[in-house]
Amino acid sequence: MTGAENEDDIPLGERKTVTDFCYLLDKSKQLFNGLRDLPQYGHKQWQSYFGRTFDVYTKLWKFQQQHRQVLDTRYGLKRWQIGEVASKIGQLYYHYYLRTSETSYLNEAFSFYSAIRQRSYYFQVNKEDRPELVVKKLRYYARYIVVCLLLNKMDLVKVLVKELSEEIEDYTQRFNTEDQLEWNLVLQEVAAFVEADPVVVLNDNSSVVVNSNRLQEGSVPPLEQGMVVGQLVLADALIIGNCNNQVKFSELTIDMFRMLQALEREPVNLATQTSKQGALEPNEKPAKRENPHKYLLYKPTFSQLYTFLSASFKELPANSALLVYLSATGVFPTGHSDYEGPYDFGGVLTNTNRDVVNGETVQKRNQAQKEMHCLHPGDLFPFTRKPLFVIVDSTNSKSYKHFTNLFGQPLVCLLSPTVYPKSVQDQCQRGSLFTLFLYSPLLAFSSVCGLSSVHRGLWERAQEFLHKIYHDIGQMITRSRTIDQAFLQFFGDEFLRLLLIRFVFCSAALRLHKLFREAQSFPESYPELPKQDTVESSLLQKHILELATMLDVQSLFWDDSLEAY
Repeated sequence: MTGAENEDDIPLGERKTVTDFCYLLDKSKQLFNGLRDLPQYGHKQWQSYFGRTFDVYTKLWKFQQQHRQVLDTRYGLKRWQIGEVASKIGQLYYHYYLRTSETSYLNEAFSFYSAIRQRSYYFQVNKEDRPELVVKKLRYYARYIVVCLLLNKMDLVKVLVKELSEEIEDYTQRFNTEDQLEWNLVLQEVAAFVEADPVVVLNDNSSVVVNSNRLQEGSVPPLEQGMVVGQLVLADALIIGNCNNQVKFSELTIDMFRMLQALEREPVNLATQTSKQGALEPNEKPAKRENPHKYLLYKPTFSQLYTFLSASFKELPANSALLVYLSATGVFPTGHSDYEGPYDFGGVLTNTNRDVVNGETVQKRNQAQKEMHCLHPGDLFPFTRKPLFVIVDSTNSKSYKHFTNLFGQPLVCLLSPTVYPKSVQDQCQRGSLFTLFLYSPLLAFSSVCGLSSVHRGLWERAQEFLHKIYHDIGQMITRSRTIDQAFLQFFGDEFLRLLLIRFVFCSAALRLHKLFREAQSFPESYPELPKQDTVESSLLQKHILELATMLDVQSLFWDDSLEAY
């Protein structure tokens, strides 16, 4: 209550309003702070706590709406404090999304973050001589930008980055702070992230078209009638990013960002479509979960990675598959061993936890010992007791070719090229070409052909033709008599079906491209695909040349029919 007020002068009802508000505010802060103590893995432990936190914030939000006048006069409620509550609700929705992979929660987070800006809740903060309040505003901007990136609202991201830049400049001029470099790094990271796509699609007026690459209705070739494929459903995915020097923002590398979208359906609004214009109501009603649950692990240590992997494995429902996506720097074996087992080919890098260096110096002296900070193929063997789908994008992806299916469960590994032509290698900071093919094959195809922009009409015609190619690849996989059954076991799931089809397209396109000459420049798989039926199919090669002709880049591809003349 404001200091000027004598408590006895305040009517009892208004005093109770202020007391109730203070109680709800304290309770909400206490619950929100407790969220960081919850285990990050496991589906069950966090739900009841999240529910309680959400209930209190819903009550707090409605309470301040109903009693705004009393709280303004008797409590001295500031607009930035309302902004703080809205920001926390936005964060709750975002964390709901991270925990459940339900994309509709992103829209809910966006509606709260958007309202904060539209209603200028943080506007007065700059007039107060309190740097910690300005930092709250800067953090709000950073969180809002992450949500906009995930919703592909790139035009808005550019506006927000400009505003954030001005806020940071004002903040560093007014307060002599030590975190100026950190905030400037945030700006650099998001700017690089926005510019990461190697090819832009242009309207007739040369403005950039933003395309979503999430799974959309009708984008997956349907199964042929009577086609017998596995009934496995992709239930869980670990998306791991540990590439040195790759564009990143907020613990998401560009490869992780692309792969998480390849494993999500296009989001739908829950509440904001139906609620009255201008009304902002928290809405906890979860939509039907149609996306696989995901863990996003940025530069995890081996023990962190194994903990999350074990939690996913333990909670995997019946008739479900687990996907492990590894985008990481390759670790190569140091010594030579007479016996070549699952720990003799190296693997991919895990983060070195500087606190734990037991025996590391000894290890370097003994060539026979294996690299400790590395996920070896053998480390995944225990998890092949359940259906496992592995994607490795690394300079040492080939180490995962030496897999053994010990338990007879469906197991597939899709492996990136390990060597790229120099022109492609120079682009690797902006994300891997292999992951780009799995995320947006046309973007990757255009990029590898040296195109930097494509006009919208041509892009849409090429996408339409690509869907015809997908359909034919799907038939090649299901009709092949020599294909390993593991591929068909996963083919019933829409996400995995699309990844397999895109993988075949990527392999076939790179085999025909004149710059890709070495065997290490082609993707591989475990088990091997029958090449004549898939990646070297004459029908598929004909389609790729037609696509290249459509984009006017046919001279970059080998054309046997022309060379036969």
